[in-house]
Amino acid sequence: MPDDFHEVSFPLDVALRGSGGPSRLTEIVTLASGREHRNSRWADSRRRYDAGFGIRSLDTLHAVLGFFEERRGRLYGFRYRDRADFRSGPPGRVPTPTDQRLGIGDGATAAFPLAKTYGAGPTPYRRTIAKPVAGSVRVAVAGIEVAAAGFACDPATGLVVFGAGSVPAAGAVITAGFAFDVPVRFDTDDLVVNLEAFAAGEIPKVPLVEIVP
Repeated sequence: MPDDFHEVSFPLDVALRGSGGPSRLTEIVTLASGREHRNSRWADSRRRYDAGFGIRSLDTLHAVLGFFEERRGRLYGFRYRDRADFRSGPPGRVPTPTDQRLGIGDGATAAFPLAKTYGAGPTPYRRTIAKPVAGSVRVAVAGIEVAAAGFACDPATGLVVFGAGSVPAAGAVITAGFAFDVPVRFDTDDLVVNLEAFAAGEIPKVPLVEIVP
């Protein structure tokens, strides 16, 4: 993702008023008996957003136009803050180092990717988190928080790497808490704005689609 991704954030005041969420692709075949066979075409969900709802003034419109031009339309990806889902725990709670399970130590492995698990039933969904917010990641091993000097987390990949003296012991559970952005791109090469309609209150569409890591 590095060559076609800019580590910059979509205007936050616009993003926080946007709409959207996860989508999936399910294939359904109805048999002559009326029964169904269902198959998921995607292993991961993919989020789609419309940031147009956040444009409330000509100033914010100008900021989005500038951001669109600098990304060259659909060419380059960027970070987007999903107000409904941007933390390892509930959106209204500060992340704690035991929010999400990353893996189990074996005494040798030092790198663990960030992830967030949805659901607590028989088939939970584990989502890879590739764009954590720099400085927000907290890590614990066997329930004890690791000092910031004991690990590093790359905000461009979401990979947590423990230092030589902090590699998790065999059987130790590694957990983490963090804030994160969604890697997205514009889902159009045409950003059309009707200024007359905009002045009357019509909100232009700014479609975005997640880039699955």
